[in-house]
Amino acid sequence: MTPTRRSLATALLLAAAACGGKAPPPEPGLGEAPPPDVRGSVVMVLPFQDATGLAGDADAELAFALQGRGRGVTFVLPTRLQEALDRSPGLGGRIRGLSVGAFGAAEVKRVGDPLYGDLRRVASLVDAEVALVPLRLWVEPGTAGSRLRASAALLHVRTGRVLWFGFVEGEPRDPADPGALAQVVERLARTLLWYVQEP
Repeated sequence: MTPTRRSLATALLLAAAACGGKAPPPEPGLGEAPPPDVRGSVVMVLPFQDATGLAGDADAELAFALQGRGRGVTFVLPTRLQEALDRSPGLGGRIRGLSVGAFGAAEVKRVGDPLYGDLRRVASLVDAEVALVPLRLWVEPGTAGSRLRASAALLHVRTGRVLWFGFVEGEPRDPADPGALAQVVERLARTLLWYVQEP
């Protein structure tokens, strides 16, 4: 791990409930370790569970960014996931409105039901081993200007284990500018696929 990556790894403070008070807001960067190398895996990409105050299609932008960098990874994108669910209405799975609130309240090592069950059911339709769950995309105000932030988690579908959780932020710019969205999701894709060499 490079010094820069080590410093980013220590920068993320997970929001946690503590003794009736609020934890300080986390800083952007990596979780306790870099995301795992998922080359050779089938990764299902869920839609953003909460995306507010921005211009553009966050799911489409993330799909574009991941596919541009994800050589060796089979990404199953939200459109295909929904199509698979539509063909199996009795399965009862879903990809939107998932129970992801725990990620904003405490450090999560392993997910349980109902999130675990939803992910297992959807993954069974597309033979996915890993789930990328984009959690939130929001506008963070600041003294230098507002900027977009995006958080996400990688999970092992069979065990429910959280492989990685973290978030990134864009540069200060007008959130109504579609370029702000493109920038922050590109940073998320670059963080997730950190091992891909730049051309």
